[in-house]
Amino acid sequence: MPAHEHADLPPAFDAEAVAALVGGTPAGVAVLDSGLRYLYVNAALERINGVPAAAHMGKTITEVLPEVDVQADVLRRVLADGRPREVTTSGRTWADSAPERRFWRVACHRLDGDGRARVLLAIALEISTTQNQEEELERSRSCLTLLDTAAVSIGTTLDVDTTCQEIADFVVPALADVAVVEIFPVDRRHSARQPVSGPLRLRRAGLAAIPELADAMDQFGGPGSDIEYQEDAAVPRCLAAGSPVIEDLSGDGQLSGPAPTPERVAAYRAVGLHSAVVVPLTTRGRPLGVLSLLRAGDSPPFTEGQDLVIARALAGRAAVDVDHARQYVREHGVARELQRSLLSEPRLPDQGIEIATRYLPAGQGALVGGDWFDAIRLGDGRHLEVIGDVAGHGVEAAVAMNHYRSMLRLVAEDGLSPHRILDRLDAAVERSGLDRAATCLLAVVDRKAGVCEVASAGHPPPVFIDPGPSGARVARLRAGPPLGTGFGGYRTTVVPCPAGTVLFLYTDGLVERRGEDIDVSVGRLTRLTLPASGRLDDLLDQAVDRFGDMAQDDIAILASRAREH
Repeated sequence: MPAHEHADLPPAFDAEAVAALVGGTPAGVAVLDSGLRYLYVNAALERINGVPAAAHMGKTITEVLPEVDVQADVLRRVLADGRPREVTTSGRTWADSAPERRFWRVACHRLDGDGRARVLLAIALEISTTQNQEEELERSRSCLTLLDTAAVSIGTTLDVDTTCQEIADFVVPALADVAVVEIFPVDRRHSARQPVSGPLRLRRAGLAAIPELADAMDQFGGPGSDIEYQEDAAVPRCLAAGSPVIEDLSGDGQLSGPAPTPERVAAYRAVGLHSAVVVPLTTRGRPLGVLSLLRAGDSPPFTEGQDLVIARALAGRAAVDVDHARQYVREHGVARELQRSLLSEPRLPDQGIEIATRYLPAGQGALVGGDWFDAIRLGDGRHLEVIGDVAGHGVEAAVAMNHYRSMLRLVAEDGLSPHRILDRLDAAVERSGLDRAATCLLAVVDRKAGVCEVASAGHPPPVFIDPGPSGARVARLRAGPPLGTGFGGYRTTVVPCPAGTVLFLYTDGLVERRGEDIDVSVGRLTRLTLPASGRLDDLLDQAVDRFGDMAQDDIAILASRAREH
């Protein structure tokens, strides 16, 4: 098992994120649970202790290192009040060969997650009388503080460009005078080790600079610009090798690579750029782009020591956030297109019926859900209307919705009563292995008889809006269990629905409010009235304006009306 993986982690602990942050640091790093048992150790601590990472997992410090003095009371106080502390510990580890005791200085930080689980991060450095190691301790402490801050400053949204700009803003001025984040276009794929032939094009997604350089950097292309790099430039070399590249830009000869024209060399020189480091943004074995850091003026040049450690750690953390954002964008786009294609306007089942529909997602930041509606002609002046809501969101919910819709069209062909159709659909779902339940409301409208047969599988009841002053009424019917549960037991209720009466079907996103009884929520729909225009589209606009402004879920509505003979 890799040092950063463990099968039994508390819900607040993200081992992959921690490994991206501190896996490569030369200081020994451990994450402990509230019982002071190991959840994670990095490679440096594995070497210090002389014990494989897997042998740490689930054990306390004293179980792994019985000859090391552990001030457990100090660690528990950190867990209790969240105040960081430093302790000195000593002893001998399995890696020791000399009889002398060793000494370590350990900085302990509590990492809060979702309020239910707490873990302790400890960073240990061996104490020496040399000034260099004291300086290393201070640099490691500063590094840890910076990485702690990065965890809450980067990736605050699921928007790719916002995440990239957060990365650039975070490292200026703490680590660089100028920071640039460039990523591959979403539709292009690249392997981690395959050199790019010809000019490499990336999209600049984030740019930050200290105030003195902000205006000057605009001439080199801001966020949204496409940037091309020649094969021998630092960015393609960094991506081809999958490792950071440090460049000395102090001379005009060195500037000719990143600045391929004499005019660009002069512009870089005017800005005062003299040092750069390019770090790949890589996750799951593939590059997403690069983080470029530049220093100018009196700032010291980049080195392969602590500068590179911090840059790599930040790039690893940032790559995870960019990848999450890009995954969200891809899934959101696929689900939206799938749902849009499936929620096309139902064909009129009969020339004597008019239908209007609406679908409104909960918001730009929400994944699409599994809401759907349909209308199916049954013959002899009868047709079936359906509205449903598959549990969950995203591509899986949209695909499940398509399965439900397809199976319903098959079982509805025999012209059965609504409860019989639901019984068959429930059994078909169980046989299909579809693992997502769904609520569903079926209404068989007989425009000749002026009645509507209705059956519900856990779905809110329909509303009937009569012409004239009588207004809207909510149908009283018994709702059976959602589809996919296998319980069955549905019942059909016959409701008068003469010509001119509007049948109003909806999903719970229109009415449901957190902390409110659903009967109260549905009861608000009795205030619906036909607009002066009499148009169904205007009725749906009115319903959305009056009841959809506080929606926390997707909204789907289907309204229909039989015309006068």
